[in-house]
Amino acid sequence: MALLLRRLRSLPFRAAPPRAARGRPVSDVLGARARHGDAGSLTKHEPSLPKSEWRKKLTPEQFYVTREKGTEPPFSGIYLNNKESGMYHCVCCDSPLFSSEKKYCSGTGWPSFSEAHGTSGSDESGTGILRRVDTSLGAVRTEVVCKQCEAHLGHVFPDGPGPTGQRFCINSVALKFKPGQP
Repeated sequence: MALLLRRLRSLPFRAAPPRAARGRPVSDVLGARARHGDAGSLTKHEPSLPKSEWRKKLTPEQFYVTREKGTEPPFSGIYLNNKESGMYHCVCCDSPLFSSEKKYCSGTGWPSFSEAHGTSGSDESGTGILRRVDTSLGAVRTEVVCKQCEAHLGHVFPDGPGPTGQRFCINSVALKFKPGQP
């Protein structure tokens, strides 16, 4: 039994795809909510590109981090010390993810945010992120991915500042910064 539990923990956690009702296409079942990006209990995804297309669209480092769940070296990212006002978007699909208003210096070597853009209290349904269980290093962590295209962004930890106590530790290479009003 213990062996089975260990193997189950090592499997990647992914939400089950929505099911079609009574033979109707999934797009009909999802209806307007999916087309308009209402997160609710459903998520909207970009059509998945094959790896060859992602390789053409992204730099090798962006591909490694976002499509292969890599990590950039600490203290190397271009947005680590960025103090400009603006919005951080997904480098793959351009979805808004984090506001500069929630960015802070954690001293960890990666850009850190106390919450995702669109968070309302503890409700993240209006954000551009999803959380997933990650056991890839032998410990249980919480991976952060883009809700739109499922790009790996980084991880979230429970050691951030108040009031949320969260630290979204995000790879610079997974982000595209757009200056202006956050």
